[in-house]
Amino acid sequence: MTVFFHYSLYGFSNVYLVANDDTGEAIIVDPAEFTVNLLNFIEKRDYYIKNVLVTHNHMHHIKGLKTLLKIYQATVYSSNMLPDRSAHTAIHDGDEFRACNLPIEVISVPGHSPDSVVYKIGKLLFTGDTIQAGLLGSTNSQYGNSLLRDQLTRKIFNQSDDCIILPGHGPPTTVGAEKKFNAGMKQDHAAEKRGRYFMFL
Repeated sequence: MTVFFHYSLYGFSNVYLVANDDTGEAIIVDPAEFTVNLLNFIEKRDYYIKNVLVTHNHMHHIKGLKTLLKIYQATVYSSNMLPDRSAHTAIHDGDEFRACNLPIEVISVPGHSPDSVVYKIGKLLFTGDTIQAGLLGSTNSQYGNSLLRDQLTRKIFNQSDDCIILPGHGPPTTVGAEKKFNAGMKQDHAAEKRGRYFMFL
């Protein structure tokens, strides 16, 4: 398995390509854009996109999906209806399936959005906008913020410290690093002790 990173100027979002080097089949995680450069990269390496994993249906993470599906006959996995009503396979918390002969685990982490999920492939966690290096995902309310922190604590921070977090924005990090240094979790914890909450927008 090889993972490639593609930076999308639309929404300043991360697009990930996960390739099965034995079969040449590949997965796209969050197709924010599907550019000529990305297409050339895929074709040059003789990969074929068989699956798409959507962490949540905000447009700056799925704008390129329509173009991608015109080129490749890919199965799309999402926990929610897509804005353009593209056909997709619905997934739920705890689901396990194989894509490109790679084992995928679905972890529901609502808070940033109701449909936010994290995909775990081996030691890799594709977290969308739930968490990024040093920060929490944005939320629209104190309830959303509290829910997100609770879900991250129970479902992501209980993963092995050496699991690599590949977020929808910003650089990669690890579970161990975020448990120690994530400013959002630390500031919120301090605020709770004082009886109030901070919101990260």
